[in-house]
Amino acid sequence: MRFPARTVVATLAAATAIAATAACSPPEKKAEASSTTGAATATSVADLGGMDALVAAAKKEGQLNVIALPPDWANYGEIIKSFSDKYGIKVNSAQPDGSSQDEMNAADQLKGQDKAPDVFDLGGAVANANTAKFAAYKVSTFGDIPDNLKDASGTWVNDYGGYMSIGYDSSKVAAPATVADLLKPAYKGKVAINGDPTQAGAAFSAVQMVSLANGGTADDIKPGVDFFGQLKKAGNFLPVDPTPATIQAGQTPVVFDWDYLNAAQTAKTPTWKTVVPGNAVLGSYYVQAISKDAPHPAAARLWEEYLYSDAGQNLWLKGGARPVRADAMVKAGTIDATTYAALPKVDGTPVFPTDAQTNTTKDYLSKNWAKAIG
Repeated sequence: MRFPARTVVATLAAATAIAATAACSPPEKKAEASSTTGAATATSVADLGGMDALVAAAKKEGQLNVIALPPDWANYGEIIKSFSDKYGIKVNSAQPDGSSQDEMNAADQLKGQDKAPDVFDLGGAVANANTAKFAAYKVSTFGDIPDNLKDASGTWVNDYGGYMSIGYDSSKVAAPATVADLLKPAYKGKVAINGDPTQAGAAFSAVQMVSLANGGTADDIKPGVDFFGQLKKAGNFLPVDPTPATIQAGQTPVVFDWDYLNAAQTAKTPTWKTVVPGNAVLGSYYVQAISKDAPHPAAARLWEEYLYSDAGQNLWLKGGARPVRADAMVKAGTIDATTYAALPKVDGTPVFPTDAQTNTTKDYLSKNWAKAIG
C-alpha cells in the first residue's frame, strides 16, 4: 500500500538538467568524515545511546539535506520549519518541485558530496527499485506502524497517505455526487486534472480512480481512459494544469487530485470543497527512507524520529494527509482529533493498487491516453 511517485516517469529534461549541473559546476566539497560516524550504521536510537545522544550528534552536524518536498505538499513547509526551530538544525531543501526519480538522480550525481540528499520521500515504484540505496533504521514509534506499511528492518516505511478526490468550487458548480456527473452540461469547460497522467502521479491516479467508478479494476484502466475521452468530446475537459492560483482565480473550478491537496485549497479559496466518490475509493501511501550515503547521518535519523513522533504525524495531518500512525494515535488519544474528524469522508472499500498493477495500467495509459484526449 504505497503511493505512486509524484511523477510516474522522470522526464529526460529533468535528468539531463541534473547531469548538466554536475558537469558545469565547480567540484563540490566532499562530505567530511563525521565525528558521528556511528550514526551512519545506527539502526535505532538505542544504537546511539538514546535520544539525547542522537540530538547532540545531529546538532553537531548542524544541517539536513531534503529534496523534492514542496512547502504546500502535505504541510512540508511547516514541518521543515518546526524541525529546524526545535533542534537548531539548518534544513537545505533542494528541488522542491522535483519528482521521486529526481531524488534518486540527485543521490547518484551528488554521492560523496556534502550536498547529497540525506533522506527521501518517494513513490512506491521508485522506492522499490532503489532499496539498495537506503539505510535500515527503526524509529522509536516503529511498533505503531502496521506491518504491511513498513519493511521489517526499517529500510523503508510508509509515512502519509490519502485518497484520490474531486475538488470543486461550490460557488461556481454544484457538488458532483458521482464521477459520471462531470459529463453533464453544467461542467462544460470546467474539469481539470493535476498534470499529464503519463508523467504525473496524481493525474495517473485520477484516471485509475475514474476507471474504478466506471467498472474498471486496479488491473484495468481502460474505462478511465475512455471516460476522459468522453469528457473531452463533451467539451467538459479543461486542458489546464491546476494550481492554487488557477483555483483562486476560478479558472479551474473542478480538479482531480489527492484529498489532502484538494483540502488544502480551502485556505485561499474558502468555497472549495472536496469529495471522495464512494464507488471509487483509490488510496495509497508515500515511502520514507534514509540514504545509506547520507552526509548528515545523525540529522537524517533525527528527522525520521521527528516525522514519526506525535508532533510530526499531526503536522502531516494538519496538511490534510493521513499519517501512518493514525490508528495508534487515535487509541492513545494523541491525534489532533478535530483535524482528523475534518478530513474528507470516505465511504466504501479502498483500493490500493500494487506496483505490478500500476505498471500494467501505466503501459496501457501510455499507449492510449493521447488517442483518447488528442
